[in-house]
Amino acid sequence: MPQSVPLIAALPALLVMTASASELPAPGAAFGEASLVSVQRIWDAAPHNAFTDLAYFKGRWFCVFREGAAHVSPDGAVRVITSPDGTRWASCARIAAANADLRDPKIVETPDHRLMLTTAAAMPPPAPFNHRTLACFSRDGQQWLDPVPIGDPNLWLWRITWHDKTAYSVGYATSGEGVVRLYASPDDRAFQVVADRLLAQGLPNESALLFLKDQTALCLLRRDAPGAAAVLGVARPPYRTWHWQDLGRSLGGPNLIALPDGRLVVAARVNSPTARTALLWLDWRAGKLTECLTLPSGGDCSYPGLAWHDGLLWVSYYSSHEGKASIYLAKVRLSRPESGGERPPSAPPAMPPSFARPVRSH
Repeated sequence: MPQSVPLIAALPALLVMTASASELPAPGAAFGEASLVSVQRIWDAAPHNAFTDLAYFKGRWFCVFREGAAHVSPDGAVRVITSPDGTRWASCARIAAANADLRDPKIVETPDHRLMLTTAAAMPPPAPFNHRTLACFSRDGQQWLDPVPIGDPNLWLWRITWHDKTAYSVGYATSGEGVVRLYASPDDRAFQVVADRLLAQGLPNESALLFLKDQTALCLLRRDAPGAAAVLGVARPPYRTWHWQDLGRSLGGPNLIALPDGRLVVAARVNSPTARTALLWLDWRAGKLTECLTLPSGGDCSYPGLAWHDGLLWVSYYSSHEGKASIYLAKVRLSRPESGGERPPSAPPAMPPSFARPVRSH
């Protein structure tokens, strides 16, 4: 049965170097080729269906996204759909709040094998704050506990990433401050600040965190100031000091995944020459992106979920290229390059010389 749950009572100078397009390696030469195996529209029941994430959990697929009247509207709710095979999909939950627009849900499996769903509650005046991050938990993906607040008010914890039984998240200020903050939690509830000011230039916001096998942390970060491109941050434990590199292009709703062989893939909206959802190889040491595949998409689109399964990259995303904004699932084959592709180093690397001077937390 769909769930409708109320919010709890408490809820009332960076130096960068830009890589030019001529410096980027040819996709086939350095990373391999990407080819679309299949794409399917899996949901379009609401007037506007958008902002997805994807997880494979206990032998089933789960896709989460926002349903609402429009891209921004006060009636936003989280829909959870599930599939045994990625082809046949059915709704298993709907999470709503009477006094808030629930936006941009994310879903991830916890170390103790539960599903953790996070979403931001956007609240109109006279609420005491404009955004509050909420978390819901489920052991089967069907029945969900009531949402609980995590992090700080007006610091949107965009996505939860687990590493060594610790939940990490980058929160961005929604009150006009233009800063991002790194949080960590050992128990998925009590999030503490690790780095108070990851970055404060260029209006940073949406992010994707990835931890390499050698404990290096990568942070892919969208920025929205005029002329500001996305940036890539690199840090070593305890993740309080970050080095940043300008990636030379804007990315909307970015996500990041490491393949089993160590190659890194970014999925995001790119806007040149037209808005579309694309896959890009990431050379994190050089701070360079190489676009390799455009998914069937256009207009209002992006916000992909990523999963590696049975030798394919599975990508959930939304797009309005066939009319209203709808949810799609693509399967992508990524061939291996003759050179072997990106592989984790055998020892912790020195910071690449292309990266800027460090930004330290305060």
